[in-house]
Amino acid sequence: MADVRLTGVSKRFGATEVLKGIDLDIADGEFVVFVGPSGCGKSTLLRTIAGLEAASGGEIAIGGRTVNDLSPSDRGVAMVFQSYALYPHMSVYENMAFGLKLAKADKGEIDQRVRNAAETLNISDYLERKPKALSGGQRQRVAIGRAIVREPEVFLFDEPLSNLDAALRVRMRYEFAALHERLKTTMIYVTHDQVEAMTLADRIVVLNGGRIEQVGRPMDLYERPRNLFVAEFIGSPKMNLIPGEIVEAGARQAKVRTAAGDLVTAAVDASAAKAGDTVTVGVRPEHLTGEAEGGIASRVTFAETLGHATFAYADYAGAPLTVQLAGDRRPRPGETLRLGVPAEQAHLFDAAGNAFPRA
Repeated sequence: MADVRLTGVSKRFGATEVLKGIDLDIADGEFVVFVGPSGCGKSTLLRTIAGLEAASGGEIAIGGRTVNDLSPSDRGVAMVFQSYALYPHMSVYENMAFGLKLAKADKGEIDQRVRNAAETLNISDYLERKPKALSGGQRQRVAIGRAIVREPEVFLFDEPLSNLDAALRVRMRYEFAALHERLKTTMIYVTHDQVEAMTLADRIVVLNGGRIEQVGRPMDLYERPRNLFVAEFIGSPKMNLIPGEIVEAGARQAKVRTAAGDLVTAAVDASAAKAGDTVTVGVRPEHLTGEAEGGIASRVTFAETLGHATFAYADYAGAPLTVQLAGDRRPRPGETLRLGVPAEQAHLFDAAGNAFPRA
């Protein structure tokens, strides 16, 4: 096992800078997930750590040694890709043993490593099968097993579940978490699926435009996003954003008048702000509450019932608003919902998109 330290890591493809001075420390045995929109640089960063792409600048250290000039095979890492990339003419055993055979490992050691990995992944009964006889989840386990037999210091996963159906992704998320618990090895995992990130990660790294926006534990990012980008990206459905103007600012709260003329209070430290400043109020769909009177009034445009909850999509002063309601609630299009915004659950962002500290 090993820690991973990135210092000022950059990557350019011609004149295009894809990674822009990445600084990140990953502890020994930690499970870290990279998330961000398409094109943010998360897969490029993973491939740069692996050595599949050469860093244009900065330093990559694994287990205390600088690896910039080392080949992928000498970095002590193993990578699992979105595609299983199994050899169709080889059995599961042969696929898992292939890399060790190329490295001219002892036959007895190869056999022991393959069988130990197969037992860890619950695929011992499939060792003689060909990949075509396996399900998608079983093939992904074989791909992971091929990485495990190398006994790497760091595992790198590049969207390994994106080719699986929804039910199988749920099962495989559990298996990834259980695998990390058993192996205690440093794991870096790239995904565009924030549910995977929230359920698997010790820490999440949110990337945007080749830069790190925020690093933290899943609930820290959810409850205390640093800026508008993180606030919108973390959470499903995403956070509601309501433009407004500060009418009263203090160290423990701010009062905001929305574009519709309603007053909303946010329990934040707004001592650096002043009346008249343009701001954005953020509130998650599950934190909006029903109000008999007062609150903000929004007009329902569509509702979807998922059994445990109903999500109502509404219009508030021309801006979209998503509300989570009880599963037995059935609002109709055109219905008016009066909603409360609890001050303790309200986020506030300045004109530059930066969050005010929670009070």
